[in-house]
Amino acid sequence: MIAHAETYRFSVEEYNKLGEAGIFHEDDRVELLDGEIIIMAPIGKHHIKSVRRLIRVLSRVYSDLCYVDCQSPVVLDGFSEPQPDILLVALNIDETDEKPTPAETLLAIEVADSTLRYDAGPKLRAYARAGICEYWIVNLAENAVDVYRQPAGESYAEHFRRER
Repeated sequence: MIAHAETYRFSVEEYNKLGEAGIFHEDDRVELLDGEIIIMAPIGKHHIKSVRRLIRVLSRVYSDLCYVDCQSPVVLDGFSEPQPDILLVALNIDETDEKPTPAETLLAIEVADSTLRYDAGPKLRAYARAGICEYWIVNLAENAVDVYRQPAGESYAEHFRRER
């Protein structure tokens, strides 16, 4: 018989205090999702190359309209502060010292190789629940981009795939 083990659900505030106390190093690959501290896989060469290309293209096209952030946190709610590979954030965020919220997030992008199941599962549900209006998963294994729009509960009403 397996006993059910209790777990502790961290808030965004507690998670940030752990970082301020030096529990996490700034180079540690962790994020908070639904109260759980998630240890992220190391970033591979193909992932780095893809993120760099996306930043270059998105910056050229959108730099006058929004910020293009790389691996910056977005506060989804009191228990989630993921760090998407790329965020397009409204320019008015510069007026505050706060991390962006879903209302200020125009697009969240995850480049997925070893993290596809996580990005297309728990992370997608968290982004949809929070109201992130558009979410892309750049699927390196299948050479495709899954585009999700119109958050509806824990999913998105619109989903389509672009093959590269």
